[in-house]
Amino acid sequence: MDRAAKAELVATLNDVFSNAGVVVVAHYSGLSVADMQKLRREMKQAGASVKVAKNRIAKIALEGKDVASIAPLLKGPTLLAYSSDPVAAAKVAVDFAKTNEKFKVLGGAMGATSLNADGVKALASLPSLDELRGKLVGLIQAPATKLAQLSTAPAAKLARVVGAYANKDAA
Repeated sequence: MDRAAKAELVATLNDVFSNAGVVVVAHYSGLSVADMQKLRREMKQAGASVKVAKNRIAKIALEGKDVASIAPLLKGPTLLAYSSDPVAAAKVAVDFAKTNEKFKVLGGAMGATSLNADGVKALASLPSLDELRGKLVGLIQAPATKLAQLSTAPAAKLARVVGAYANKDAA
């Protein structure tokens, strides 16, 4: 790799570390190409990305960033999983680690907060941003639905009472 390619990779990683909501570091030693492709596909579907970079270059790109706390984790064959959604990359990485024993989550960072492997697992158990939005919309719509039900309920009760009196007179 020549100097220009290294400089470009450092610039790319600088952008990743600046804009990522969460960065997960994992060991991938022993994974087949098919497994790596599967991991990349799952990450892409979740809105996350995977990057394999030399540890020295990644450490250079980490200097001065909020997620610089992951630098000690960059030893051996590591990959970086990242996403702007704070839950997406962690969720996919933890799920992938459950099915592949050769893939081990080491830790990560969410902004300036450093996460160990258990912290990443705890983050993965949280609902994603889209799930939270869905719950919020449901909570906002619930009072309106109940209000509509309440406004139609008295008219329906009145109609039943009138219908009961009409049936009583007919009997």
